[in-house]
Amino acid sequence: MTDDAHADRSGGERPADPHERRRELAARRLDEAGAAGLVAFPSRNLQYLTGFAEEPGERHFFLVVPAASAADPEPALLAPALYETQVREATTVGEVRTWSDGDDPVAATRELLADRGLDSGRLLVDDTMWARFTQDLRAAAPDAEWGLASEALADLRVRKDDAELTALREAAGVADAVVGDLRDLGADAVGMTEAALADWIADRLTERGGRGVSFETVVGAGENGAKPHHGHGDREIRAGEPVVLDFGTRVDGYPSDQTRTLAFGGEPSEAYREVHEVVREAQAAGVEAVGPGVPASAVDRAAREVVEAAGYGDAFVHRTGHGVGLDVHEEPYLVAGNDRPLEPGMVCSVEPGIYLDGRFGCRIEDLVVVTEDGCERLNRTDRGWA
Repeated sequence: MTDDAHADRSGGERPADPHERRRELAARRLDEAGAAGLVAFPSRNLQYLTGFAEEPGERHFFLVVPAASAADPEPALLAPALYETQVREATTVGEVRTWSDGDDPVAATRELLADRGLDSGRLLVDDTMWARFTQDLRAAAPDAEWGLASEALADLRVRKDDAELTALREAAGVADAVVGDLRDLGADAVGMTEAALADWIADRLTERGGRGVSFETVVGAGENGAKPHHGHGDREIRAGEPVVLDFGTRVDGYPSDQTRTLAFGGEPSEAYREVHEVVREAQAAGVEAVGPGVPASAVDRAAREVVEAAGYGDAFVHRTGHGVGLDVHEEPYLVAGNDRPLEPGMVCSVEPGIYLDGRFGCRIEDLVVVTEDGCERLNRTDRGWA
């Protein structure tokens, strides 16, 4: 790939660590955005830039990335002292400053920003940063102006680099393997509750090499399948009824997201078989439409036209797909009105569905990565109902 998320246009040696490379690219984007620096806190952005994954908490934890043109352009981490060993082991950030319980974290933040020349100028903060921390940043740099880190990071994160694609392929492979396990389960699924099958799927994802579930597993049996985000409950699975199964896991922080609609222990109705074939054809049309330069809305249109032609247009109630990265839902969104051209390295779901209230639902979903001449499916299991 030729964009600057994948190659060093300056001719310099490319860092071996992908996170260091991303920090360098972010620093250049800060200059382009007219910003002096960015500040991230525990979030997907922090994970993207450092490799360190942590949930937000009550303690001040900041990554500071100055613009490439700054007098001191080296990134730095300010972390609670109890995280020091973990942070140093997990990241390649050269400077890690710590503060201890009983210290004033705002004073430590003020000192770090001043040392990097970021106590004034325009600073971009993590889009998801909690309000208490943004207020403390304002107190630490009262002369600064503020914007959102997505100004510098959105166009980087939307195109996946080689390390990200490797993780996404592996996560998709785990999901594929569990689809095979579900097919092998067959009639033994009959009589299980949706919740029990969701737990079974979670166990298999871990056994197959994934880490946890990437979102709440959807097991929608019979009429519950007509609720696109049903989750799972106490409804028992019956022989021959369609069951919407939407699940994923994470590998190196990156998720899979795959949907198959299966029937266990018997033949589904003729009405369902007709709907399933429409959805299968719509999904194939959507995948076929994906390619570089194609507007995101055109993929939605390609899948939706198949559903509408079959007379089920009103039953396709959501967009055709969404981008997938560290966040399960991110840009690009495959939806009417989004004319952003797809680019090599973007990863998105293609997941048309038909939902007949009180009867059943059907959705088929694969992840695809946009390539130089089309797309690559990351999910490869059969899309049939058996």
